[in-house]
Amino acid sequence: MKEQADLRNILKKGILSDELELERALILDRKLRLMVKEHPELSESRKQLRSIIKAYESLNWSNDSIITDKRIKESDSAEFIAEQERVFLEKRKEAIKLQLEKFDLTQQDLGKILGHGKSYMSELMNGISPFSNKDLIIIHRLFHIELEYLIPTFITQKEKERLKESLKKINKPDLRLGKDDLMFA
Repeated sequence: MKEQADLRNILKKGILSDELELERALILDRKLRLMVKEHPELSESRKQLRSIIKAYESLNWSNDSIITDKRIKESDSAEFIAEQERVFLEKRKEAIKLQLEKFDLTQQDLGKILGHGKSYMSELMNGISPFSNKDLIIIHRLFHIELEYLIPTFITQKEKERLKESLKKINKPDLRLGKDDLMFA
């Protein structure tokens, strides 16, 4: 996962530039819909996000736009990648929650340890905002959670293709990635 969806960055940018960003934004919107009940301060951010999503869809998927097989394939691929990212984030959340329960800690306690407020900690745990590497290292060392459960290690299709080409160009047969190494999100 090269870039986790980050609500603040999307809102700051104000537009979505491709199908993967759209799919990530749609997942964020669903999460926000549930979170707004507990964190009403996120309501305005959700409205802004919905507006950005609507603008992208209107431009790229309206009756006036040309919807080709290539665009549908791109959309399907983006949906697959975003779903893999969502599943990863959910598994990470569960791994952290298990350790919090084991040590009789709350999410708010973890926020204090990491130096984050309650609302922001909720955003981190729910994948609305990305954990910093420092946060993940602290969580790893504190709770002994394998880094593979905290930091995504899969490779996107785009990066997979780039790697294949690069490895062909340098022509070193002993230097290669196995099929599992080239799994993509």
